[in-house]
Amino acid sequence: MRTAFLTSGLLLTPLAMPVAASQLVPLTMPPPPPNEQPLPQLQQGRSCPALQTALRSNVGSEARVWSVTVLNSDGDVLGTINGAVPRIPASNQKLISTAYALDRLGPDFRLKTRLIQRPDGSIELNGQGDPDLGIAGLQRFVLAVLRQGGARGNSVAGVKLMVREEPRSNWWPSDWHPADRGYAYGAPITRLALTSNAVGGAVSDPYSRLQRLFQQEALRRGGTVQIHRGQPVAETLSAVQQNTVVLHEESSAPMHALLSLANTESHNFTAEVLMRQASGLWDVRAASRATERWMFEQGLPVQGLRVADGSGLSRNNRVTSNTIAALLMRMDQHPFSAYYQASMAIAGQRGTLRNLYRGSVLDGRFRGKTGTISGVRSISGYLQTVDGPRYVSMISNGSVRPNTVMGQILRSVKRFSPCPSSVEPVKRPGVLG
Repeated sequence: MRTAFLTSGLLLTPLAMPVAASQLVPLTMPPPPPNEQPLPQLQQGRSCPALQTALRSNVGSEARVWSVTVLNSDGDVLGTINGAVPRIPASNQKLISTAYALDRLGPDFRLKTRLIQRPDGSIELNGQGDPDLGIAGLQRFVLAVLRQGGARGNSVAGVKLMVREEPRSNWWPSDWHPADRGYAYGAPITRLALTSNAVGGAVSDPYSRLQRLFQQEALRRGGTVQIHRGQPVAETLSAVQQNTVVLHEESSAPMHALLSLANTESHNFTAEVLMRQASGLWDVRAASRATERWMFEQGLPVQGLRVADGSGLSRNNRVTSNTIAALLMRMDQHPFSAYYQASMAIAGQRGTLRNLYRGSVLDGRFRGKTGTISGVRSISGYLQTVDGPRYVSMISNGSVRPNTVMGQILRSVKRFSPCPSSVEPVKRPGVLG
């Protein structure tokens, strides 16, 4: 499972060249952008009348339940239907949380799970919510603990282990529907999450499961471990290095692969963890407010924006198609833009878009993110056209045929590129003017 995620990202490291030791630059430090990045200001005055007419025809009598925005790379609003109306975005919310995480943490960041020993000799297990932590990783942690005195013959009582985990009140956003919490897509968000807290359905008490499996594995290996629960402590990596000894560490796939898991496969747990990690806050309400502040700092049109979670499972999220389209344009200007785009599903080929538009003119030309909850359907992303990229966001709250309309809209965007009104008419021989 861990290896599979690694192929999802892009390798952008340049070829190595011999340099003096004093000239070495850490690989995790991205090069600065060549110029100041322009703010994604939307240009309302320059539109494409032919596309606007097509969009109205596409949504037909359902216009009131749709929000659609189409931008070009200059920020021109080529077409819009209710683009400033906030709607429930479903999993298009992940476009926000993954952009935030990539900007704050970078593409090489990895989530860590550590077994540490403090100066007083106490041993603790801490985590950052690695969605890729599995049973094999747990077994390696057990071996590391047993080496500290829990092996057979070393101690009758066994070694004591403090497992630091979030309180149950932080496991789910409070507005997630109780019925959703029983499914794998609604698994609780914890710092220590074996198999992303899902085995068929959601694991209702991931701490108890980890405790049970840890102790069973210790007994199988002839040792004993006494596990106690503790609250997480705010601690930087440098503080851990200065005050403790890391006995064992497991790392997640790199950030760019985690982005792909969140966006290509629409993995709710990963998106939630990334938003929390980017903000440094595991209270989802505080992390959501930090995400909103970041969106404002990007110069985006954030009127009506309400962030309630990182995955889009909450029905209290609100965002306009203008905001999402402007975010896509903003991220296309970002130093890490290649990683962001590479994390998307591809029409007819990969992820949640693999079965949509296959064999059509959109096949392989649209990279995007889908979203679906009851009564909500959304698709937003990048459409390659002969006139450059189009940043498209489509959100429906109540459409009876959303997939059909979305396909029609994407075909219209591709058809009217470049916009007929922006192309100088070809002069026929003998015609003046």
